[in-house]
Amino acid sequence: MTEKTLEKESLEAMVSRLVSAEVDRILRDKLEEMLRARQQGKKDGRPRRLAIVASKGTLDMAYPPLILATTAAAMGWEVGIFFTFYGLDILNKKKLRSLKVPPLANPAMPVPVPNILGALPGMTAMATWMMKRWMGQAHMPSVEKLLDIAQASGVKLIGCTTTMGVMNVRKEDIIESAVLGGASSFLDYAAEAEVTVFV
Repeated sequence: MTEKTLEKESLEAMVSRLVSAEVDRILRDKLEEMLRARQQGKKDGRPRRLAIVASKGTLDMAYPPLILATTAAAMGWEVGIFFTFYGLDILNKKKLRSLKVPPLANPAMPVPVPNILGALPGMTAMATWMMKRWMGQAHMPSVEKLLDIAQASGVKLIGCTTTMGVMNVRKEDIIESAVLGGASSFLDYAAEAEVTVFV
């Protein structure tokens, strides 16, 4: 082997080592960047997005969308909740503080109530009182407080304008922190979501 050939091979080996080291560095930096973004709840440089549809206006069904939303927001996600049909009651100033839990045909109640008893006068008030008590014992915020937390966390609270028209709800009836929009605007928002939930 000539001296020139040896020099050429050692030069190629040196270039190969340098390229390999640079590729390793770029891959390592990219991996660290992806891990940092994931820890901050981001994907491809933008926050992950959660789109929730809240369609029920009972006390027990007001908690799931608000808990999911505030948890995701705390993780750095972008969150929007679309309140439609009876779910709009959660944003209605006149109804928000009087959401109830129906015991009739509600098999998920922690204390099972036979339908015959659930139909008795006063049982809805009793079930509502019990749920509020359980939530208080678990140090769970009220629905109003969760709405405040959601707003402070940047959660978009979207009241369905179609539902407002159908149920004769005025703009003044809706809490100030909510925005109003139709199904098409929410679908545009949800189209970019990694996670979509219907409650």
